[in-house]
Amino acid sequence: MDGDTLIWGYREGTGYQDETDLVGFAVEATDGKIGKVIHAGGTDSGMRYIVVDTGHWIFGKHVVLPAGAVSLIDLARSVVLVDRTRQEIKDAPELEDVIRPPEPDYLDRLSGYYGPFYSGGKV
Repeated sequence: MDGDTLIWGYREGTGYQDETDLVGFAVEATDGKIGKVIHAGGTDSGMRYIVVDTGHWIFGKHVVLPAGAVSLIDLARSVVLVDRTRQEIKDAPELEDVIRPPEPDYLDRLSGYYGPFYSGGKV
């Protein structure tokens, strides 16, 4: 399995199901809350991701997290847990236009920034 497949797909055991609407779920990094999911989607080529509004924490920045960063979806609490720190997410390339789906070049930059994922860590 190549790195792009790992980074852009939900891992087994996260609790992700196609019919689950993650919009409005809180998002927690390994070291604390970072914001709320404002969009969950994917591309025609199968790249899955969530868009997070970080709110006041980093002045309303919107970031895209690849599905591979999701470690657990807690349906009972409406929380998405990700296996990255707040600082890693804060330093990620910002999504400037949240109305349109992310452009391919932006997603490529994210692939380079986050790197491939496997079993909760970088390969």
